[in-house]
Amino acid sequence: MFSINQQTGQLNEALQLPSPNCDARPADEISLIVIHGISLPPAEFGGEYIDQLFTNNLNPMQHPYFDEIKDLKVSSHLLIERTGTVKQFVPFTQRAWHAGESQFNNRTCCNDFSIGIELEGTDDIAYTDIQYHVLQQLCICLQQTYTAILPQNIVGHCDIAPGRKTDPGASFDWQRFKAKLA
Repeated sequence: MFSINQQTGQLNEALQLPSPNCDARPADEISLIVIHGISLPPAEFGGEYIDQLFTNNLNPMQHPYFDEIKDLKVSSHLLIERTGTVKQFVPFTQRAWHAGESQFNNRTCCNDFSIGIELEGTDDIAYTDIQYHVLQQLCICLQQTYTAILPQNIVGHCDIAPGRKTDPGASFDWQRFKAKLA
C-alpha cells in the first residue's frame, strides 16, 4: 500500500507539503515512531490549518487560539487526516520538530531518532476507522524500511513526554492499532 524512496526519505503516496521546521538528523538510526493527535482549532476538523501551522503560514487572525500558537515552529513527518489522506511535511531523512523535550528508553531528544505521525483528532474524540487502517499500513512500511523500529518502539507523545503531553489521548485504541501490527 505504501512505499518509501529511501534516497529522498519521501513517502511516495503522500501529498508533499515541505515544512521549514526541520533540520539535519544526527547519525542516530531511526528506531522510534511517535504518534500524536492534533486539531486546529481545538476539536475542529478539516481545513488547512494544520498544514499552515507546519509550514509557518498560520494566520493568527483566523481564530483566537491561533494567536496563542502563532510563534511555534513545529512540524511532523506525516499527518493522517480523518479522511485517511496522508500528507508529508518532512522527509524521513530529516529531523522533524514534533517531540519537544522527550525521553524514550533513557535516551533524550527523541526527534533525533524518531518519525512523528500526527493523527487529526483529539484526546477524547474517537479516531476514524480509515485513520487506524492507514496508520497500521504506514507503520508496517516504516518498520520494513527502518528495521530498528520494533513493535514496542511505536509509542504516543504522552509516553515520551509524560506530564507535558497527553496525545494521542484516551480516544486512541492501542489494542486495536497494535493487533494489526503483529
